[in-house]
Amino acid sequence: MASHSHKRWVRQEPFGLEALAMDQKGYRRGSFQSSTSDEDMLEIAGASLDFSMADDDPPLDREMGGFSSYNGGGMNGTSTMMDFLEEPLPGVGTYEDFNTIDWVREKSRDRDRHREITSRSKESTWALIHSVSDAFSGWLLMLLIGLLAGSLAGLIDISAHWMTDLKEGVCLAGFWFNHEHCCWKSNTTFTDRDKCPEWKSWSQLILGHGEGAFAYILNYFMYVIWALLFSLLAVLLVKGFAPYACGSGIPEIKTILSGFIIRGYLGKWTLIIKTITLVLAVSSGLSLGKEGPLVHVACCCGNILCHLFTKYRKNEAKRREVLSAAAAAGVSVAFGAPIGGVLFSLEEVSYYFPLKTLWRSFFAALVAAFTLRSINPFGNSRLVLFYVEFHMPWHLLELVPFILLGIFGGLWGAFFIRSNIAWCRRRKTTKLGKYPVLEVFVVTAITAVLAFPNEYTRMSTSELISELFNDCGILDSSKLCEYVNDFNSTKGDDLPDRAAGPGVYTAMWQLALALIMKVFITIFTFGMKVPSGLFIPSMAVGAIAGRLLGVAVEQLAYYHHDWAIFSGWCSQGADCITPGLYAMVGAAACLGGVTRMTVSLVVIMFELTGGLEYIVPLMAAAMTSKWVADAIGREGIYDAHIRLNGYPFLEAKEEFSHKTLAMDVMRPRRNDPPLTVITQDSMTVEDVETIINETTYSGYPVVVSRESQRLVGFVLRRDLIISIENARKKQDGIVSTSVIYFTDHSPPLPPSSPSMLKLRSILDLSPFTVTDQTPMEIVVDIFRKLGLRQCLVTHNGKLLGIITKKDVLKHIAQLANQDPDSILFN
Repeated sequence: MASHSHKRWVRQEPFGLEALAMDQKGYRRGSFQSSTSDEDMLEIAGASLDFSMADDDPPLDREMGGFSSYNGGGMNGTSTMMDFLEEPLPGVGTYEDFNTIDWVREKSRDRDRHREITSRSKESTWALIHSVSDAFSGWLLMLLIGLLAGSLAGLIDISAHWMTDLKEGVCLAGFWFNHEHCCWKSNTTFTDRDKCPEWKSWSQLILGHGEGAFAYILNYFMYVIWALLFSLLAVLLVKGFAPYACGSGIPEIKTILSGFIIRGYLGKWTLIIKTITLVLAVSSGLSLGKEGPLVHVACCCGNILCHLFTKYRKNEAKRREVLSAAAAAGVSVAFGAPIGGVLFSLEEVSYYFPLKTLWRSFFAALVAAFTLRSINPFGNSRLVLFYVEFHMPWHLLELVPFILLGIFGGLWGAFFIRSNIAWCRRRKTTKLGKYPVLEVFVVTAITAVLAFPNEYTRMSTSELISELFNDCGILDSSKLCEYVNDFNSTKGDDLPDRAAGPGVYTAMWQLALALIMKVFITIFTFGMKVPSGLFIPSMAVGAIAGRLLGVAVEQLAYYHHDWAIFSGWCSQGADCITPGLYAMVGAAACLGGVTRMTVSLVVIMFELTGGLEYIVPLMAAAMTSKWVADAIGREGIYDAHIRLNGYPFLEAKEEFSHKTLAMDVMRPRRNDPPLTVITQDSMTVEDVETIINETTYSGYPVVVSRESQRLVGFVLRRDLIISIENARKKQDGIVSTSVIYFTDHSPPLPPSSPSMLKLRSILDLSPFTVTDQTPMEIVVDIFRKLGLRQCLVTHNGKLLGIITKKDVLKHIAQLANQDPDSILFN
């Protein structure tokens, strides 16, 4: 199947569990065993994707070696001719690994199934109950996905929190408590709440005291050791058991939702390993987040639970509707933002999103958020660590710094995408990709060594964002809140703008160093062989920049409140600037610059922070960052990774503006050999088998005769092979000289000829056709909107050629002056 240069990443022992991966369940009816399981894994985000196929589509599994063991019950071969395909065969109508599904065929199959159930429901009570349960199964599936995704997210949150604190010390009251929970029972004062006697740092535990240079060095050493241990364990688990568990998973999920099949990508092993390694990767202190991978985890839950329902197990298009809803549930638990999750699925990942899927996504996101809320992983009755509430109104003039933050976010997003893609390309094309474990080791070591001395990089990124979003109150003991208190009366909680004390200035330069570190280290971290999300590091970069700007504006207003721009609204002793709000706007701007989300981003941010009055600043920053980033480079980070990996993804947002015609793109070209076709009633089994063995196309047009080239339909290679295999075993008299026909009635043949084989039931009688003069922009639109695999080209009713999805992608790449051979899959 693939040239096995990637065997390095592959489990050598047969872990046959995953052999059932995506749509393989159907084969188990007979003793079909496809050999495409996790064993044939290719290394998605890494070095060697080598599909050295001369032709368009990869051949079937080991030239169908895997399908020779079908043993159905025998059939009487009394009649000389028989359509043995009245009963559908296992395997017919399913897809190979790394193939695109045929949306039109899948949708029509589902409509047929639905019609049959509806018509039967009038006949008996049992059929009526079946019809009701069939209608209800989608909602039940959403409920299960929400429960499972919410529970896993809670588990990941709690474990990651505990393991992050483990790097700094341990709780004597019970080692399973994290720092915060450990100090809950303690009766220390509010200001010393982090220094409770139950919590011991490693130096206190080993040396008996926590002060002095030696204690600091010991704590430093333990921090680095734990970080290396966690990250090495993560990369070894990914490498050993589930190579697909690395990265964020969103580019692949976008590709799968557009109709591509990557077996095992959403399987059991990927789910188990991704959940475990995500906790390890986040705890190791690497500059990555858990939000993107949680979408992958939720989609794995969705895919695995689909196997419980025949309706979704057997139909690839229906399954993709479920996966769209699962992606919404993933974002819902990642940010505690159910509505933001639905919009994220709609705006960012889904390819086909009917209204029914919108309602189901809404329900799945609701159940997932509810489940996470009942687990209460952070003990603060919130779904996220960095929930904040601001109550100060913002002033119109503050839109200027907000828009500046938007520009910064756009510039950073474009810079990050360029640098990260260049680094990932280097990893793919050089020896670097051959040493994933070493790479993770080195990056973790550098991150940990640089992170420990600075308290803002030492804490977990979520805690950092939480601190930056925080509005300073009277009791806050953080350095960011060490202002000079020279006020006499306080009106409730609202503190007036004050002069910054020494603590604030220390925090400022520490944050500036943290910003530089985060900006550069994230480029090398995203795309390594560990689960890594991008939402949290991007938000951290923006939040740091925003907080720095916010404090600067606040001090400016404090010292120069008589300036014209401040005089109207910022009198002395008033609280008019909230630095935490600037951090929030900066976080939104940077996240928007990297992912190019707009609507879903703003909704996620205000669900995250509960700040409804700040929608306008968030919208201004998100829109500015998108415009600035789009001006430098059109693609968001996920689309850039899709293109880097050569997935066959037709971007729906791009306009096709060239004036080419279908005849310029179709094959065969002018000097190529003629199109391989099958005639409707004059070819023998041997002729068809010869065509199958000599070509690697995934399907063949059927014509009336070679001379007339009038089109009858289209037949898939996989269906042909399975049908002929089966007929030779189960139907007497089928030999190499038997004639295959696709018509309703058998052609007239001399009485001495062997039995004939009727294969009309596997023929697609309504293949999509366009004429040779159709403009390519219309063809591209048809491929996008209908999700086609191929389209036949005719001239005056005669078959001329064929255009596949890969031809369209190659054509678009050529017109954009890219390498057309970068589209690796069919």
